Amino acid sequence: MHVDMDAFFVSVELRTRPELRGKPVIVGFPGERSVVLSGSYEARAFGVKSAMPMAVAARMCPQAVIIEPRHKLYYEVSAQLMAIFESVTELVEPLSVDEAFLDVTGAIRRLGPPRGIGELIRRRVAAELGITASVGIAESKFVAKIASTRCKPDGLLLIGPEQTVPYLHSLPVGALWGVGAKTAEVLARMGIRTVADVAATPVSTLRRLLGAGGEHVHRLSWGIDPRPVTPVRLEKSIGAEETFAVDTSDDALLHRELLRLSHRTAGRLRSSGMVARTVALKLRFADFSTITRSRTLQAPVDSAQLIYAVAVQLLESVGHRAMPVRLVGVRAEQLEDTATTSVQLTIDRRDENWRAAEQVLDEVTRKFGSKSVLPARLMEPGSGAS
Repeated sequence: MHVDMDAFFVSVELRTRPELRGKPVIVGFPGERSVVLSGSYEARAFGVKSAMPMAVAARMCPQAVIIEPRHKLYYEVSAQLMAIFESVTELVEPLSVDEAFLDVTGAIRRLGPPRGIGELIRRRVAAELGITASVGIAESKFVAKIASTRCKPDGLLLIGPEQTVPYLHSLPVGALWGVGAKTAEVLARMGIRTVADVAATPVSTLRRLLGAGGEHVHRLSWGIDPRPVTPVRLEKSIGAEETFAVDTSDDALLHRELLRLSHRTAGRLRSSGMVARTVALKLRFADFSTITRSRTLQAPVDSAQLIYAVAVQLLESVGHRAMPVRLVGVRAEQLEDTATTSVQLTIDRRDENWRAAEQVLDEVTRKFGSKSVLPARLMEPGSGAS
C-alpha cells in the first residue's frame, strides 16, 4: 500500500483558512528567487509545479494566494500521520514527510481486506488531521505507487494481481521508475512509447539502449518488483536554507542568517525528539556552484547556539570566497533519538543556559507563534534573505 497526502503543505494551511478552499493557493516565500513548495490543485491547473521558481508561478497564476511555509507545523502533522500508519501496521517505510509504503499483510485478520484498510486510513487522516490522502494498493511497491498517483486527489485504487500486467501495459513508458524525459526520448526513437512496448522488447535490446538499467525497466514492465517494505527512520537529517534576494559577500549578513537557520534547525530537532552528532554548512555561489562542509561533534546537540557556533567555524574554514553567496544552509545530520541518547554534560554552564532558554522559546512559540520572541540580532533590519 502506498499512501500519499494531497498537496500536503497547502492542505495543512487550509485547515485554518477554509475560505481559500477551491482557490489557487501556493505555499512558498513570495521573493522572486524563491521556489514553490506546494501548490493546490487549482493552482496546478495553471501549470504551477513544486520546485518551480516563484516568479514563474506568479506569472502563470497571478491570482494565486501565496502563503509563507510553516515547516515546524508540517513536521508535527507528519508525525501524527506516521502514528496513524503505525497503528495499522509496524511495517511502515516513510518516503518523505507526507507519504509512505505500508505492508498490511499482517493486519488483514485484524482489520479486514486491503481495500477496507485503505479506506480506514483515509477516514482517520481526514477525521484526525483534517487533510486528504490518496491510497494505492497492489502486490508490489512499484504498482502501488502508480495506483496512488493515478487516483489523486482524495482517491483509492486497488490493482489486483490479475489486473497488474494489463493495467501497466495501458500506460505510457514514462510511468516506469527510472524512465525520465531523456530516457523516454531514447526509447521513442526505437518506437517504444508504452509500457507494453517495453515488455515486448528483448532485454538485450533494452540493455543496449539503456545500459544496466535496461533489465530493471523490463522487469518493471511486467510488474516484477520484489522489494519488501523496509521500516526506516523518516528523517536522516534536519536542516534549513535560504536564498538571498541579492547575492552577498557580507560576513555579518551571512552570520546573521546562519543564526536564523540554526534556530530553525534546532527547533525542528527538539520538536522531533532528536539530537545531531554532525553539523553541515551549505553554500551556493552566484554561478550556482555549491560546496558543503561538515563537522562531527564529540557530543550530540539540539541547541541553536551550539549549532550556530559550529556553522560559523565551518564558514571560516572555507577561506577566501571568490564569488558572492546566493544561498546558505545549515543541516543537522547523524540524528539520534533524544530519549535513548545520553547528552554529555558540560562544565561551561552557558551551554546549559542556552539550552534551557531555547526550550522556553519553544513553549512561547507553540503558544504565540514563531515571531513572538527572537534573538536580538535577528531583529535587525535588512537581513536580505527572501
